[in-house]
Amino acid sequence: MDAFTQGYITCAPWSSTDNSREDGGDPLDDNYDESDIAPSTLAEIEADCADFQEANAADLTLYEEITGRPSDHAGHDFWLTRNGHGTGFWDRGAGDVGERLTKASKVYGSRDLYVGDDGLIYQD
Repeated sequence: MDAFTQGYITCAPWSSTDNSREDGGDPLDDNYDESDIAPSTLAEIEADCADFQEANAADLTLYEEITGRPSDHAGHDFWLTRNGHGTGFWDRGAGDVGERLTKASKVYGSRDLYVGDDGLIYQD
């Protein structure tokens, strides 16, 4: 698995909760790791990350050069940006490159993680 996708997979459960309580519950990464991601969800994540990287290769290279953030951090920013978190590509001092990557991320829509009845992590 490439570093971009690994960064995305690290960030997704870190910024998601298990919805076990009214306050949202515990962060998923407190009790789950990559091995708990359902194979179908992992395939969707890998496909989105590969497609995003291919479609935005030039801007991702510029982003790394401008910000000094390696590709795993860009994967992290892809998750944060596509889901409308308070930081992401637009917030790293990359100017127009960050804005283009933000716009490109929004095309993929927002995703939420949840724990299924089988104890595996899925996304909707």
